[in-house]
Amino acid sequence: MVSLKEELFKALQDLKEEEFEEFKWWMKEDVVMEGFPGIPMEKVEKAKRTAMVDLMVQKYRGPGARKITAKILEKVGRNDLVQRFQNTSNDVAQEQKAERKNPELKWVQQFAVDVTLDPDTVHPHLVLSADRKRVHHSDVRKTLPDNPKRFTKCVNVLGKQGFSSKRFYFEVQVKRKTAWALGVAKESINRKVRVKADPENGYWTLMMTDGEEYRVNGNDPIHLSLSCPLQKVGVFVDYEQRLVSFYDVDAEDLLYSFTDCSFSEKIVPYLSPCPNDDGTNSTPLIICPVNRNP
Repeated sequence: MVSLKEELFKALQDLKEEEFEEFKWWMKEDVVMEGFPGIPMEKVEKAKRTAMVDLMVQKYRGPGARKITAKILEKVGRNDLVQRFQNTSNDVAQEQKAERKNPELKWVQQFAVDVTLDPDTVHPHLVLSADRKRVHHSDVRKTLPDNPKRFTKCVNVLGKQGFSSKRFYFEVQVKRKTAWALGVAKESINRKVRVKADPENGYWTLMMTDGEEYRVNGNDPIHLSLSCPLQKVGVFVDYEQRLVSFYDVDAEDLLYSFTDCSFSEKIVPYLSPCPNDDGTNSTPLIICPVNRNP
């Protein structure tokens, strides 16, 4: 099967030198296309075709890199390459669909842990189920003890269980929602201020906004282009390897991995169902049992 990098390289290889330079010029734009920021000029300027492929794959992952390549090929006037590139991409997608079983997901699922949500951390606008596996947003702000662990600015909740070694994995049902955020966080995060949920502030997260936009909050937000809405997300942490990975459980696909994470203390599961938005986002986030059947 043709790899993503091979797809992209074949498309760039057929560009004339002046067309490739124009391709790179488009890649330096602040916004290459809606939802996709450009790549910094200093990285693009002297990049050869192979380096350009690596930059795009690293920045935009699979579907996003394909979408941007097709768009810029169109802008440089190579519609012939657009058609061929899209045909190749469709063939690859069909092959990937036929090979749905992902041994990597099955491997990480063996590290599943029983996660419950910590009522001492829950924001006053959030409601936990009796089993502490579900959380949704309410317009009614409850009167709760204001302890140091409780979120008071952001509608977040943390897992009761913390981890400071080895590996762990859990799954969260996200279907029928228009906004949410989830992942893991350092136990020491400040719960009393409103901050961006990114690694600099002790969070490694995946989020959805506006019912269709998916992104991971790295140093620069990375937008994910998905063919189908997510229904269930798997979160895997390898503490020793300093790795956090997110999976589309139904498609059995890796969505994104944070590497070289700055772990130096306990890491806890993190969930935010986001405001209910007049009832359009009232469905709870649900921590699910992991199906480990082959």
